[in-house]
Amino acid sequence: MEILTWVILVTLWIGAFVGLIYPILPSAVFLYGSYFVYGFLVSFESFSTFFWIIQTSFFVLLFVVDYVANALGVKKYGGTKASMWGSTIGLLVGPFIIPFAGIILGPFIGAIIAEIVVHKTPFNQALRIGFGSVVGLIGSVLVKGLIMLGMLVYFLIQVL
Repeated sequence: MEILTWVILVTLWIGAFVGLIYPILPSAVFLYGSYFVYGFLVSFESFSTFFWIIQTSFFVLLFVVDYVANALGVKKYGGTKASMWGSTIGLLVGPFIIPFAGIILGPFIGAIIAEIVVHKTPFNQALRIGFGSVVGLIGSVLVKGLIMLGMLVYFLIQVL
């Protein structure tokens, strides 16, 4: 049973980190959910109140970072809420339309289209905003990856 538990946990963790690149996978939920899987299959004894406060805070922070990084990237390069929405939609749709490259091209194209359609932004300026959405995405992935790695290490310290 112990081997099966660790196989399930590692699978959830792999899914969590893959979710950084394919945002359709709920990476934060996979990681946070792995604590409950461990608790139900092994024991919750290793998890203090402090553990849950820290992990829940970082869980919420993952969502905040996602939003803020995208907003900062788009705004820094002159974008509006329309380009933020276009970038987000492109992020979700892009990987399905353009496998592999869609994770980058989706937000880029989504931000450009949104700015041009909603605000009649000149193409060169829309390109700059699209680039900002990619900068925000990459920043978000890096920061979230570090936070998730910290969450995982803290979990392993508690249970091993």
